[in-house]
Amino acid sequence: MTVGPARRRGLGSEVADMIREAIFDGRYPPGSALREVELAEALEVSRGPVRDALRSLAGEGLVRAEWHRGATVAVLSLQDVAELDSLRGALEVLAVQRVVATGASMEDIAAAAAAMERAATPHEMVRCDIAFHDAVYAAAGHSRLVQAWEAIRSQVHLFLITRVEVSTDGYLEQIRDEHRDLVAALRLGNVEGALKLFAEHRAHAFELLTSGRSPHEPADPDR
Repeated sequence: MTVGPARRRGLGSEVADMIREAIFDGRYPPGSALREVELAEALEVSRGPVRDALRSLAGEGLVRAEWHRGATVAVLSLQDVAELDSLRGALEVLAVQRVVATGASMEDIAAAAAAMERAATPHEMVRCDIAFHDAVYAAAGHSRLVQAWEAIRSQVHLFLITRVEVSTDGYLEQIRDEHRDLVAALRLGNVEGALKLFAEHRAHAFELLTSGRSPHEPADPDR
């Protein structure tokens, strides 16, 4: 048995990057239709790479395809929200414990929190929030933990986008304040205190999404 020749990164991957960015910056909010013909024309590519891109984004949990509706930006059900919150929480416990126990450098984590001062819109702040948690996982020094985070990273990003779709009242300053506190807790090296603050940070978004229905929430909660 032999392996085939290596291939360069395909056009489908580049198209997936562009569509992902359009979802993350709010051009395609949850529930938006992603029509192959329109995307192909806008991106000046054939429908093949678009189809490949949508398949890849479906694998990330960002896109859902139904035979009678075509592809749409995923809408998180209440079950999706609960599962993402619980899994993210489990991963963050290990990440925080390792950051504190190993005395990891706080430089990148602090820089990610400082970048939040420059975020001018909710979608920019969501990107900064994700980047902060990227830095925490990287500092943990656990490659498989990072892989587990990357497996749900896009869905957590969508989770946070859904959160700002519900309400942006006081959002920018709240997130800045929360992350200043998270950095301070990690610097102090108090695991219990840091875990408490990380849990409270997650709970704010979770409670907002579960206390009232998102504008895009399906009528059937069992969907």
